[in-house]
Amino acid sequence: MTNTDSKAMQSGYASKKKAVNTLVYIILTVMVLIWIFPIVYLVMQSFRGEPGISTSYLIPKQWTFDNYIRLFVETDPKTGAVLPMDEMRFPYLRWILNTLLVAVLSCVISTLIILMVSYALSRLRFKSRKMLLNMGLILGMFPGFMSMAAVYAIMEIFGLKQQLIALVIVYSAGAGLGYQVAKGFFDTIPRSLDEAAKIDGATRNQIFWVIILPLSKPIIVYTALTTFIGPWTDYIFVSYFMKDNKDNWTVALGLWNMLGNQTMADWFTVFCAGAVLIAIPITILFVIMQRFYVAGVTGGAVKG
Repeated sequence: MTNTDSKAMQSGYASKKKAVNTLVYIILTVMVLIWIFPIVYLVMQSFRGEPGISTSYLIPKQWTFDNYIRLFVETDPKTGAVLPMDEMRFPYLRWILNTLLVAVLSCVISTLIILMVSYALSRLRFKSRKMLLNMGLILGMFPGFMSMAAVYAIMEIFGLKQQLIALVIVYSAGAGLGYQVAKGFFDTIPRSLDEAAKIDGATRNQIFWVIILPLSKPIIVYTALTTFIGPWTDYIFVSYFMKDNKDNWTVALGLWNMLGNQTMADWFTVFCAGAVLIAIPITILFVIMQRFYVAGVTGGAVKG
């Protein structure tokens, strides 16, 4: 094969590779546009000044912040007076506070449970360990809402019906079943650290809190984010547990009720504004913690 033929072949390979890369970029761009379109539409509708649930055009003709103001300030349709929060039809601020309270408490409790269970399953060797691992894996395959009726009955027995603490208990009680990712992370931390600490007289409790956890920032952040997002966005359990107790609704249930048959036309754009606002905190949190989140998923830890 001459040098000319070799260069022609290399040029042909380079052209094919460039064409394939271009096609991949085009496909990915189209997918991104399809994925991001509903978000852009939601944001635009949140600033739309025209009333009604939908329009025959995409871009609003009138732009306004009134939809965001109506989330926090509601006036009496007859007198025009500003209503106190207790009399508001949709007390969005109260729902945010409820959601934040439930999400933060559930996040703290669930994160601690998951980390402790994961560490125990990663480091300890006991008779029923394999059985517990298999049981956790099998139980984790069943959706949580299958047990809603039974859990609701139990909460009613304990006098926690339609209480926010009931949601915290529900979200945290089964947290230990989410041990898989954290256990995989702890498996990558050398056992020699534990053994060295034992030689120095450290207890298993001290090893976990003083030595292992400081090395586990990625998995702590990953676990905290995932356990925070669940209560922050959940609708199914809240709608079943809270029913008509509007004061204890979370944002997901409150926004859904804005889309009722009697309120959809007047409150649709306000609903869009509420959906945008509730998405901002978790988006910012995820962007800030992204590098830890990725490290937690990939299991990056100290190698030995």
